[in-house]
Amino acid sequence: MLPIHDTIPSRSPPLATWLLVGVNALVFALELGVSERELTGIFYHLGVVPARYTDPAWASWVGLPQSWWPFVTSAFLHGGWLHIISNMWALLLFGDNVEERMGGARFLIFYLLCGVASNVLHVVLNAGSTVPAVGASGAIAGVMGAYLFLFPRSRIIVLLPILFYPLFYELPAIVYLAFWFYLQLFSGVLSLAAPADVGGIAWWAHVGGFAAGAVLHRAFVLPKSRRPRAWQPDEWRIENAWSGRGWR
Repeated sequence: MLPIHDTIPSRSPPLATWLLVGVNALVFALELGVSERELTGIFYHLGVVPARYTDPAWASWVGLPQSWWPFVTSAFLHGGWLHIISNMWALLLFGDNVEERMGGARFLIFYLLCGVASNVLHVVLNAGSTVPAVGASGAIAGVMGAYLFLFPRSRIIVLLPILFYPLFYELPAIVYLAFWFYLQLFSGVLSLAAPADVGGIAWWAHVGGFAAGAVLHRAFVLPKSRRPRAWQPDEWRIENAWSGRGWR
């Protein structure tokens, strides 16, 4: 299921979300300009390699100095076009509404904290891994966790391709996001039980980020007096065509 749109419009430009997308796009453009060998080195030095923190002897042997910066910098690195496009699409879809509830500065701090939390859980549950974990998906999972609790009655328009026929349908945000989280958790458990049966996706980073977003979001939400005015029923435009009503 590919999420296409939600039914909650924004009242103000999501500048922080756009900034994050721009920074990720810039970093990815720089990645495209280096050789494969250089990019591998960047991933190992700026991505999160669990064994770097759990096996100092191995880290010293391969030339990885002890540094905590990768818990932040890894969220701005991506392994390919599909990786960055899917992540930035999700950030734009869910980030604007969460940012509006938090304000730009608070949203940026929240986003980074979720990214750090996602990497911590990844290291804890994949302690012996020597593969660098990169990508913004853990931080974005935190945004999705916040969205679940801030906009549970929102509707998500999703695309389900059946052969060559694109099927669009609408799901409550609470259903879509709960199902998404279940898939990450199930895949994470499977990766621990049978690592050979799953791909190179950091499932536990997704779980950790989502959980962090669900727990931390209340500490970052602006007081009601500082939020943009909510949409009134007669102000809804195309968003209302999907559901026939407006939920805020």
